[in-house]
Amino acid sequence: MIFLTNEQIQQVLDMKTCLAAMEDAYRELSQERAGYRPRIDFYVPQEPHYYRWGTMEGASRGLGVFAIRMKSDMLAWENQDGFMVEDKYCMERGRYCGLIFLLSTRNAEPLALMNDGYLQHMRVGACAGLGTKYLARKNSRVLAMIGSGGMARTYAEAIKLVQPIEVMRVFSPTKKNREAFAAEMTEKLDMEVIAVDSPEKALKGADVVSLTTDSLVPVIKAEWLEPGMHINNVRNNEAGPDILARADIRARLGTSTLVADRNAPEVVTGSDGMFGFIAGSQEEKKKIPSSPHHEIDNPDIGTVPDIMSGRWAGRTSDKQITFLNNQGTQGLQFAAVGGAAYNLAKAKGLGHPLPLEWFTQNIRD
Repeated sequence: MIFLTNEQIQQVLDMKTCLAAMEDAYRELSQERAGYRPRIDFYVPQEPHYYRWGTMEGASRGLGVFAIRMKSDMLAWENQDGFMVEDKYCMERGRYCGLIFLLSTRNAEPLALMNDGYLQHMRVGACAGLGTKYLARKNSRVLAMIGSGGMARTYAEAIKLVQPIEVMRVFSPTKKNREAFAAEMTEKLDMEVIAVDSPEKALKGADVVSLTTDSLVPVIKAEWLEPGMHINNVRNNEAGPDILARADIRARLGTSTLVADRNAPEVVTGSDGMFGFIAGSQEEKKKIPSSPHHEIDNPDIGTVPDIMSGRWAGRTSDKQITFLNNQGTQGLQFAAVGGAAYNLAKAKGLGHPLPLEWFTQNIRD
């Protein structure tokens, strides 16, 4: 058994490899050879906000692995430059705790523990790339990026690999951040990247729109959408009901979703719309920003694996506006990229050895 750091994983897993692993996983899903359990959160009140534990699970029969991703966060909800955002940290701002536990489905052997940070950004970006590959117009040239953090970087990289993007316009509320992103990505992706001072300017004339923010409120308006656009989100909150009503084609990554029973006092959706168990008094629970239940949470909406398998056409016209809800199959994604990273790292002799006897025992549960 080994422990893999973000740095070791980054040595072996690039976006091209990640896209291939994710496409294989979704083909397996369409063939009923892979599965996942959507994310479930547990909230515990802790002044001044909340503690949140989150897990998600998935398995790939092709790779022969099962993965559970676990994360431990303190939450802070703040107004930044006019947008309500959710900040997460472990112990102090800028430090995070997230792990992937990878196990063999062939003999139940524990295989690896991994940092989740690099894989988290890569797997989400790769799924935005797949959504863009199967839902956007062919030969899309202009990308609008709303957000300039880690997700924006991997979204841009993945989308550039699946479409002939020539120009990207980026908006985020902090001028310094969007200009730094534009300079970095111009060099990295060898294309024109322009920082703009409003989301509306970013969307003007775009073929693909990617929402990669921490915002708890919508960041674009339906009146800015143009015929033929494709939109990827990263959170339910970023696109309001007006966007979903304007979209001609709405798609998901998978069919299974967990929607909270809002009549159960201990089970509600959390701040970002995920299924959550929430501890605390009614007064304490009021601290958690509400996330509306959107039509995009409907499990009957078509999926990217449906398009890949030919069961659903998805986009049928260059005039249609398409929308991908880039959520819901996280466990499978971690199995796919975790399994790929583990195999590549083992082949190169990377990883810190961990005694297997620490993780196995001779006492039956």
